[in-house]
Amino acid sequence: MEAWMTTLLQTLSLPEYGLGTAFVVAFLSATLLPMGSEPVVFGLVKLNPELFWPAIGVATLGNTLGGMVSWAMGWGAHALIDRERGHATHLRAVDWLERFGPKACLLAWLPVVGDPLCLVAGWLKFPPLACACYMAIGKFLRYLMLTAGLLWAAEGLQLPGWLLKAAG
Repeated sequence: MEAWMTTLLQTLSLPEYGLGTAFVVAFLSATLLPMGSEPVVFGLVKLNPELFWPAIGVATLGNTLGGMVSWAMGWGAHALIDRERGHATHLRAVDWLERFGPKACLLAWLPVVGDPLCLVAGWLKFPPLACACYMAIGKFLRYLMLTAGLLWAAEGLQLPGWLLKAAG
């Protein structure tokens, strides 16, 4: 079993498979499934440091698209419930979100509340393009900071030159 797992992990870490794996895991982890994509992105970058930017980009894209699936589920659920009840549904718990509008999607990267936030943004029928843009910004910054921080913390691993200059 251990040999099989080692072979699988080595195969998935190859650049030609690793980016696809990071995309799929990032996409699935942005839905309401209880999983995280950060270990996959970090592992890929640790094994293939030259894939730092592609991994961040692919994970951001996958996670944003997964967030938009949650947005669409919220929008669809609201439309279905409104049609079944014969009148508009309103939840008091989301009143504060309405004040922020699509900008609240900047927080879609947060653990526990981020994925439901995308769902609620759809429920509130926030504009999809604005939500996607704000989600992408927040998720990109999360992947960038977490991956760079983990690389920095990993013993003997050098950070990309631009990051060293910025920290510097």
